[in-house]
Parts: sequence; C-alpha cells; structure tokens
Amino acid sequence: MFKDYNINQVVLPLDMEMKLQENDIAYAVNELTESIPEEAFAGFLRATGCPAYHPRMMLKIILCAYTQSVFSGRKIEGLLKDSVRMMWLAQGYEPSYRTINRFRVHPEVNELLRQCFVQFRCKLVEEKQIEEEAIFIDGTKLEANANKYTFVWKKSVEGYSASLVERSNRMYEELLEKEIIPELERESWDALSEQELSSIIENLDETVQAYDEKIEASEDAAVRKELRSERKEPKQYRKQFQNFLQRKEKYRVDMEIFDGRNSYSKTDHDATFMRMKDDHMKNGQLKAGYNVQLATEGQYALAYDIFPNPTDTRTFIPFLDTIEKDFFDLPEYIVADAGYGSEQNYMDVVNNRDRSPLITYNQYRKEKKKKVKNNPLNTANWAYDEETDTFTCPNDRTLSFCHPSTRKDRYGFIRHFKTYECEDCSGCPLRDRCTKAKEGNNRRLYINETWENQKAYIREKLSEEKTGEIYGKRKIDVEPVFGFLKANLAFTRFSVRGNEKVKNEMGFAFMAVNLRKYTASDNSQSPNNSKGKDKKAFDHQESVIKCFFFHFRLVMSQPLV
Repeated sequence: MFKDYNINQVVLPLDMEMKLQENDIAYAVNELTESIPEEAFAGFLRATGCPAYHPRMMLKIILCAYTQSVFSGRKIEGLLKDSVRMMWLAQGYEPSYRTINRFRVHPEVNELLRQCFVQFRCKLVEEKQIEEEAIFIDGTKLEANANKYTFVWKKSVEGYSASLVERSNRMYEELLEKEIIPELERESWDALSEQELSSIIENLDETVQAYDEKIEASEDAAVRKELRSERKEPKQYRKQFQNFLQRKEKYRVDMEIFDGRNSYSKTDHDATFMRMKDDHMKNGQLKAGYNVQLATEGQYALAYDIFPNPTDTRTFIPFLDTIEKDFFDLPEYIVADAGYGSEQNYMDVVNNRDRSPLITYNQYRKEKKKKVKNNPLNTANWAYDEETDTFTCPNDRTLSFCHPSTRKDRYGFIRHFKTYECEDCSGCPLRDRCTKAKEGNNRRLYINETWENQKAYIREKLSEEKTGEIYGKRKIDVEPVFGFLKANLAFTRFSVRGNEKVKNEMGFAFMAVNLRKYTASDNSQSPNNSKGKDKKAFDHQESVIKCFFFHFRLVMSQPLV
C-alpha cells in the first residue's frame, strides 16, 4: 500500500514559513535585518522609474545565500526559485542576478552592513554572549578576483621610467645638434615633461610636413629621392618620441595607481600581489589579493576592514580608527599577535587611546629560551651601570655613551636611539662574532629606550594572571573565525573587483559566519525563546493555518458535478 500521490490534484498554496524548522537560519537573518533602522534605507529611495525591490528584502536574500556558501548572483537567483527559506524571505519576489549583483556592490550597502554588525553586537551584549572586556585582532589574505599573471611592479616601472628619461634626453640633444627642431624652454633639465614631449612631436610633424611639401612641389626624381632620404631621420625621431610620450603617460598612471604600494593587478587595480599560504601552483607564488583585518570576541566577527598592504603592522592603527568610527568603542584590552608589535602601535594604544595593548613583539618567545638567556654575545645580557651610563661587553671592555641619534622610516615615523661605542675592539678574540664593523672601527650599540620600556611593559602585562589569561584566548577566539570562513563557508576568493565592492562582499561573508555560528550555538532559536523567531511570525502562521482550513471546508462543501 502506498501513500496517496496524485500530481494532477489541486493543492492550495501555503505560507513557506510553515515548512521551515523552528531554529532555521532564515529566522536569524530575518530578525537581524528587521532590527536595522528604517533611516538606513533612505539612500536607496528614488523618485522616478519603476519601484525598486525593498533593500531590506535584498539584504535578507543575499545574507541567507552567503550562509549557504552561495556567492554567485546566478546561483542566488536559482535559490529564489527552489529554496523554501529564500522564497519565504523574498515573499514571492524573484529579482534577477543582475539586480542582485548591482545591489551587493551598491555604495549604500556598506552602511547597511555596518548597521548589521552594530545591531548584531548589541544583541550579543544583551544576551551576555560577549563580555566587552577585550577584542582580538588578526588578519588574513584572500585572493582577489583578478587574473594571476597581470602584475605590475613598482620597481620595474621606476626602472623603465629612468631609462625613458635618459633616452629621451639623449635624443633631444641629438635633435638640437642636427638642428632638426628649435630648442625648447624646459621646466627642468632632469627630465622632459609630457607637454615638452608633445611640443617636440609637433615640431617634428612640421619638419616632416615641410619635406612632404617640397617633395610634392619638385618634379626632379633625383631631388625627390634625396628629400625622401632626408625626411627619413625626422620621421624616425617622431616615432620614437610618440612612443616616449605614450610610455611616460602610462608610467604616470601606474605610479598614481600604486599609491604607496609595490604592485597592483591590471584587472583589479586595488589588489596587491601578496604571498599566500596556499596557491594554485603550490610553490609560494605571489597572487593578487587583499589583507583582511578582523576584530572578534567570543568567536564572532564584530568589525572588519580591507587593506591593500600585505603587512599587518601598518594596518593596525587605521583599523582601530575604523572600529571606533563605524562599529563600537574600544574595550580595555586590545589583543593581537607579534605581527602587530611595534613602537608606533604600542604608543598609539597607550598614549592616544588610553587602552592596554596585549600584543607580543617578534623576539618575545625567543627571549625566554635558555640559549638566548645564556648567550654572552646577546646585548640584552650585557651588564649596564646606571651611574656611569655604560655597558660592559663579554671581554670586559666598556661601551660609553657617545651621542643621540634618530632614524626615520619611509612612513615618516621617527625613532630615537642612544649610541654607545666600545673603548677599543682591537685584539678582541670575540670580534668576529660580536661585530661586523670594519677593521679599525669599534663596536657600536644602539639603544631605543622607548622600545625597551614598551617591551618591559608587555612582559609585565603578560605575566599577570588576568591579562595573561586574556591573551591566551587569542588563538581560540580570532583564528577559528578565519577557519569558519575558509573551510566551513568555503569563502576563499572574492567574486567582485575594487576596494569598496570587496569590502561589501567581505561584510556579507563575515555576517554569514556569525549567523551560522549563532544559529548553531547552544542557545539555538526556538518559538518559546525570546531569542527565537519573531512572535509576529507565529501569529501570522496561525492565521494562515486558519485560512487554509476555512478554504478547505469551503471547497469540500461544494456539490460534485
């Protein structure tokens, strides 16, 4: 015996919500999106044209699709036709993939995503799932939607540009010597500008045109042949200078695109070539990508930003500025790994933000090893006399203070040092292992007191029980979020190009990770839980059921024909 199955039987349409499980992720998406204030959608309003889909609905379906590891606009469009949760969130609407793609790269979506993160964090605080005591910061590199072999390197452009300047100056001197063109009033004798190159080309054009007129006016074949021979040289120069002008314009545009970076991709100018941990050829090849910075607590992504530079040290301060400006006030403790430890970063957190940095530095773990502690050539182990302000080397020779010095890096940050020099390194048996100074020069020691005090502060903080325990949570708090993103969500490559568009997509991906974790947590949503589905949804479901039975009785009461 089989259950009754008749495909020709009329079935009344029911609300899709009835088919969803009690703790379905669609309810979390719906509740989060509904918490966004109506004012945030004002930027999408337009006075003319066909009425647009409501941005709240569009935000819901894209978020829901990302939680299901669907990132393609066409596949999201397909889900709207065969996914129950997507049908319920869209309430029967079926926007095309073009509409979906246009929406998720819309500039106003950045504000909606910011509101999502703010509201989600408020919800976590209200439910006491996070303590607001510390944030954990880390970064990862994700591959850009750019062709793999479209790199442009800054050093190469600078080299080609220098070669162009040299060749163009030499050819310009040749033109003056041969009296092919008149001398120009140059702005600088170092390099010919684009305007000056254009003027040279115009003068060469006039010279070539004068030869053309002479050739046309002459009827003597020998004279015409001689004129054509004379015309060949200025034509060749004109071709060379046209090439110089095109290349100079290209190099200028390239340098504008670099904007402080060392490389960019031709298919995504905002992407920088970085060394990824895994790549398509498995040989450590550089790929175009973005440096994604993330702040977490309780394994939830609370703030994020996108940076073009591959090193984390330079992203720390601007990322903290982004958190304070767009997301929330910084808590007491800011936790990060040794990749963020620098004098400038410590100074910013302590002096400018009045917070406590729990950030190690590069030599923090190495300093604890016996091999380093017992190494006599390690300058940290040299005896120091505060009264005389001198150090004593392993060969019992004194290093006295000479003079202060400063070092300025390429970003403009200045470090201050005290320079100490040994009294005499001649004949020292440890010289070869102690210093690389040339013969006749003594060993010098550079001490950055600010940096040494900062390292001592970090060692003291991490040795305390409370702060040491907070720092110990770093690996189990921020690292798993990247694992969820790449392994569980399968988000390993961007599908859009450009910094702003990539930032929007990153927001969708991180919020999808949050929603999946929140739904799967121990406090999973249920109808009787205040964290569960919206009560209005259950009232609506009840009314739909009553409506169904009313129409069912109405149909069954009709006489058979």
